Order: sequence, then C-alpha cells, then structure tokens
Amino acid sequence: MPRGIPNPAAMYGISPRAWGFEVSIVRNGTRYYKQFGRASYGSVEQALLQAQDWRDEVVRSVPPLPRRTQAEKLRANNTTGVSGVFCQVSAGGKVRAWVAKTYLGQDEILRTDFPVGAMGQAAQTLAIEERARQLERMAGLSRLHPAEEAIRTGPAVHSAEPRLPKRSKSEIRRCTNSSGVSGVHFKSPNIGHPGYWLAITYTAGKGSVSKAFSIKEHGADGAKRLAIEERERQLEQKLNATGVATPSPRQETHRRRTGTLKARQTP
Repeated sequence: MPRGIPNPAAMYGISPRAWGFEVSIVRNGTRYYKQFGRASYGSVEQALLQAQDWRDEVVRSVPPLPRRTQAEKLRANNTTGVSGVFCQVSAGGKVRAWVAKTYLGQDEILRTDFPVGAMGQAAQTLAIEERARQLERMAGLSRLHPAEEAIRTGPAVHSAEPRLPKRSKSEIRRCTNSSGVSGVHFKSPNIGHPGYWLAITYTAGKGSVSKAFSIKEHGADGAKRLAIEERERQLEQKLNATGVATPSPRQETHRRRTGTLKARQTP
C-alpha cells in the first residue's frame, strides 16, 4: 500500500510478492518474519491463507506493549533521564522552565509548565511528579494498525477452508517440468536417444531414490505412466518413513482439475 495508508485488515503485516507472500511484524523490538510461496502450498490462495494464519498467531501470542510502557521509553534525544519531561531554554542558554507532557489521544494532550523563576530548583521535581500523574491516565495497548485489536481479540476474518500441508522441495513442480507431475521428468542422454521417463524423490538427510523407464522398451505413454506410478510408490515410502503427509501425483492431478485437495491427516 502507499506510504501512510494502512493495509486492509486481511493483509495486515502481509506483503504480496511475485513468488507468494511474506509476513513481517515487529513486536517489542523483535521482528517476526516468514515467507509463504505459492509453489510450496500449491496455489496463491493457499499461500495467502497460510500467511494469514501465521500472522494471526503472532498477533495473538505477542501483543503490543501497553501504551504506558511505550510512553515511558526514553527517546534518543532525551536529556533529562525521564520520558515526557524536558526543559525550555532561553536564548542565552539558561533553563527557563521544566515541562511535563503526555500524549493521550489525537485531541487530548496533557502539558504542564513549571517556571524556574517562580519555583526554583523544585521545578524539575514537580515536572517529574506531574508526568507520573499524567501517565496514570494512560491505559490500553499501543495501537499499531486499525486491524490489530480485531485480529487479536476476534475470530478469523479469512476463509475457513482446509489448509494444505507445505510441500517439500521434491514435491514442487518446477516450471521446466514437462510431465505435469512433480518428481517425474523426461530425460534424453543425446539427440539420437529415444529417452526415458524418470521418477525421483528426495528425502532430507537420506538422499534420493530414483527409477527410469525406457521409451524404447515401454513406449512413450507407457514409460511415462510407469514413472508416475513409481513416483507414487516413492512418495508412499517417504510418508511411511517420515510421517510427513505428501500429496501423491494422482492427488496433484485431481487438485489441478478441481482446484481442491483435502488436507491429509498426519499422526
């Protein structure tokens, strides 16, 4: 959104990118950041839902500071050691007055001046005491965005449709993939070779499992079909070994045709 114009509630803390979405929220000096790629979740819609879920979790579990705590923080240009208390200096460099000032709201600013000429050295002490009284009128949490409180205290405002598990890198179908199924690729060693279809699956820390099916032996369609079936077996073996739910190629094909895919249950 343009500078000065907050994002709508659904996009609070979320920025669209060419590859998906990124979430960036700062809480009490700590930045919470995570990326959600459309390739990792199967679609732009799923990536956005996952980003919103994660954003909501951060907002609800890490609330902003109380307004009073925020107001008591010393600014870099503070020279008195007390937030909201500063001195007025004359043209000659002499302290003319001590001031206690507190911003409560857009139309409510508390300010009291304590002239040194009338109150002497007690002016600074009186300003500090007045600042403490002003802070007692400050309640609630810091407002970071119009949607902040609604997200933190209310129900989710986005879709309740099932969320798909994040795909591993081996399940993401690359733009160069010609089979329409992740992990199934056509290979040709040289120009005169009829080629083969390869099924390959990676498992983190365990390397890869692969099997090739010759077009000369099985025909183009047969070799591709066998590779897809082999890929399904590899994914099932990976699921049994890791316990991580992974959509099979047939589920992937169904999802592309219908736009839906039920989330698979994991133990």
